[in-house]
Amino acid sequence: MLHKLLTHPEIHMNTLTHFDNSGQAHMVDVGAKAETHRIAIATGRISMLPATIKLIQQGNAKKGDVLGIARIAAIQASKKTSDLIPLCHPIALTRVAVTFDIVEDTSSVVCTATTETFGKTGVEMEALSAVSVGLLTIYDMCKAADRGMTISDIKLLEKHGGKSGDWVGAT
Repeated sequence: MLHKLLTHPEIHMNTLTHFDNSGQAHMVDVGAKAETHRIAIATGRISMLPATIKLIQQGNAKKGDVLGIARIAAIQASKKTSDLIPLCHPIALTRVAVTFDIVEDTSSVVCTATTETFGKTGVEMEALSAVSVGLLTIYDMCKAADRGMTISDIKLLEKHGGKSGDWVGAT
């Protein structure tokens, strides 16, 4: 798979920063990078039965306050990202904000996580980890009522700071 990526005409070896010149995985050296204010915003969705949305809204789930616990889990995940993703640097996060929006029309919950630091490397993986674990926590807390829930659309919305500057994805 790596060979296919590296021989693809639009992908060059130096594009994939977690591989050295011989194709071996390594942790990127950020020692010479400037410390800047870095922000990342990620989002994702979990779709479920309308009755499951009602359980969440009414606070009647067997395991308690679903969104409150999912928020804490998401924040905790952002702080543990380097323990989960092997080549991520440990980051001193300065802010993590997690919101959940219930969308009754689509019978889903949208999670959005914003992560910030002042450092030498970005916080995109921390935002994506927060969203993923927040949504997984909702699944875990509601699975007794609805095993057919679907997690989808996890993606980076924006990133700011660093040498590459700002990036805003298509909506």
